[in-house]
Amino acid sequence: MPMVYLPDEIRELYEVHNFRHAEELLGTSCQSEFSELIEALLNFRLTTDDLLIGGGNESPIPKRFSALLRPVGWYETRIKGDLLVKKTVHGETIETHDFVIEDFLDGHKVDYVKNRVAFDLEWNSKDQTFDRDLYAFRAFHEAGIISAGVLVTRSQSLDEVFADLGIKQKYGASTTWMGKLLYRLKAGRNGGCPVLALGITPRLIRDWSK
Repeated sequence: MPMVYLPDEIRELYEVHNFRHAEELLGTSCQSEFSELIEALLNFRLTTDDLLIGGGNESPIPKRFSALLRPVGWYETRIKGDLLVKKTVHGETIETHDFVIEDFLDGHKVDYVKNRVAFDLEWNSKDQTFDRDLYAFRAFHEAGIISAGVLVTRSQSLDEVFADLGIKQKYGASTTWMGKLLYRLKAGRNGGCPVLALGITPRLIRDWSK
């Protein structure tokens, strides 16, 4: 039976999906960073007023995560690099040729990175944003910069709240929610990068009691 490293309270507050043993890796090899993320996730809360505000940069929800993570050293990080290729031809003589593929890593960005852990939040963007996030996680991982990524988005269970508040049209099926993330992860769009996917549920809304 696999070891469990997330506390029960996280599993009660969030929808949890573990890909490529991300939880186990984070809980054993990145304990300090994982503990900081767990603390931030436990302290994070939102209100129904937050849901009524527009999405994207206008929403206070990403700012709440920044307020929890920036003070403990989780910063936006971008990577860029060229690839040096060495080609050896074994003919009558051995010839070696070097050439460079410029911009092989072309400015991939993750909003929160600390040491070998990446974290990102997608609250209400176009669902194609997940492709960008997973490709960035994959690029960071393949470059040997991170060991795992954590991605937080909306759980489908929030749809009941949206419907009761009369704002379901603001949070459509083609925006970032867990269903749009899971099929990308199951299709392996994260490559070899372990990813822990967490869905924000109604239990995180302070003034919601249904």
